[in-house]
Amino acid sequence: MNMLMLSSSRDGDSGYLESAREMIFEQLNGINEVLFIPYAGVTVSKEDYTEMVSNALPELNVKGIHQYPDATDAVLQASAILVGGGNTFQLLSELYEQNLIGHIREKVLSGTPYIGWSAGSNICGNSIRTTNDMPIVQPHSFGALNLVPFQLNPHYSDYQPPGFNGETRAQRISEFCALNPDMPVIGIREGTALLRQDNKLTLVGELDGIVFEGKEQKTIVSGQDLSDYLLG
Repeated sequence: MNMLMLSSSRDGDSGYLESAREMIFEQLNGINEVLFIPYAGVTVSKEDYTEMVSNALPELNVKGIHQYPDATDAVLQASAILVGGGNTFQLLSELYEQNLIGHIREKVLSGTPYIGWSAGSNICGNSIRTTNDMPIVQPHSFGALNLVPFQLNPHYSDYQPPGFNGETRAQRISEFCALNPDMPVIGIREGTALLRQDNKLTLVGELDGIVFEGKEQKTIVSGQDLSDYLLG
């Protein structure tokens, strides 16, 4: 397996996918024909979203899945799969409607490189129950690709604005863990990613991440081997 699960498409004030370019090209390892899945976009058309990714990665031949006559064939023929961010519920709903969950999973399990960011990373986990997004649509199921046997929380932040009295991200994730004590949640900050290469899982990027498991929270550092979390 060859997966790059990016927290975000931007880091700070950087341009679109600018901070992720090096990681993306390392992951592709010379592949330049990529299939892009823009289903998470809600306020941007599939055509415009695909063009935005193509402009950010001009070295690649980026083709949107909507540009193929058959979405299943597009996945089955893909040399690499990119899945963009947006609304995770919308993304998962469309994948179920197009009957693509199993096909994407099989392709990635067979070694096809997968690169996702934000919502595109959220769907790699056991389910999307720890996304930050509003449930603007109701997918067939919250069950996701389950390419890693834990939950993800991209865009993780423990910043609490002055005067803010709502629940923090950590509190929300702790609620999930209270009801699902055996399911870890890995929070990845913007500018970082989880990299899976076969049975090895590593945090990449400059910032630390955090793992929630039951009542415990612990910091994980860049370069740390997290392969034990692949054991389920």
